[in-house]
Amino acid sequence: MTAKKRVLSGIQPSGSLTIGNYLGALKQWVARQDRYDCFFCVVDMHAITVPQNADDLRHKTREVAAIYLAAGLNPDKAAIFVQSHVAAHAELAWILTCMTPIGWLQRMTQFKDKSAKQQQDSIGTGLLNYPSLMAADILLYQAHEVPVGDDQRQHLELTRDLAQRFNHLYGETFVLPEAMIPEAGARIMGLDNPTAKMSKSDESEYHAVYLLDTPDVIRKKVMKSVTDSGRDIRFSDEPEKAGVNNLLTIYQAFSGQSREAVEAHFASARGYGDLKKGVAELIIEHLRPLQETHHRLMHEPGYLDRILADGAARAHAVADATLARVKTSIGFLPPLASS
Repeated sequence: MTAKKRVLSGIQPSGSLTIGNYLGALKQWVARQDRYDCFFCVVDMHAITVPQNADDLRHKTREVAAIYLAAGLNPDKAAIFVQSHVAAHAELAWILTCMTPIGWLQRMTQFKDKSAKQQQDSIGTGLLNYPSLMAADILLYQAHEVPVGDDQRQHLELTRDLAQRFNHLYGETFVLPEAMIPEAGARIMGLDNPTAKMSKSDESEYHAVYLLDTPDVIRKKVMKSVTDSGRDIRFSDEPEKAGVNNLLTIYQAFSGQSREAVEAHFASARGYGDLKKGVAELIIEHLRPLQETHHRLMHEPGYLDRILADGAARAHAVADATLARVKTSIGFLPPLASS
């Protein structure tokens, strides 16, 4: 019997998860949990590359874990855990940081974009070293495939470079991970700016639909989404149709229909108002069971804690074995039991 390929991914507990996170990541994870050996973590260590309120971070960590479960991840099929609960992430990140040329990190597009918005003397080292921690996350679990969006492709390439460098210096140790490209809905754009990817950290009120938004809020946001002055409801690569294309992409991803079927559905629409109403109601209908389950889980902290503890135990078994091999390879003295 062929062993399942392993998949590792995670989402930061900062900001609020959007329908872009759901369609581009969570929905894809759920679809693959039967076919892969899955490890999904709440990456709280990544979140602290920028300052976080301690109480907010604790709450958001539980919130994201509950959303994982509410979205359909099954703890019997996938290890669901909190990144900081497995110390091997930090240990391997330091080892990889020590062998990562600083030029590799400074070339990362995300670092250049984010650091450009800050004063030079206020840029945290964690922002620069973020890709080394991401590499540790992936390599610890010998992940064969990693679900990534366009914004993380460069980091995955750096992970592969680090794995190859380590394997060359110390012998075959790490699996070289491949990108797992999401299917339809992989790139959901901002409602207020359909030329920019929907972000959970954008401050604009009408930028994103969050997974826990109420029906009224969802309707309000979608009805205010940017379109154009036309009436033609069809998929298009034309820049002026970016807003309409984004709404149709959202509808396609939630409905599971083909492009042709989506266009046929809106063929008799009287204008973009009908398109927006259709998209809003579909989102509301699809998110209702997720929101209900999430609400219940957040009121069952004991159950959520047990799921995270069980997931961390499964993660430890794999991560600690990898880390022990790495430590031996680089020459760390193994600890001896006290007499």
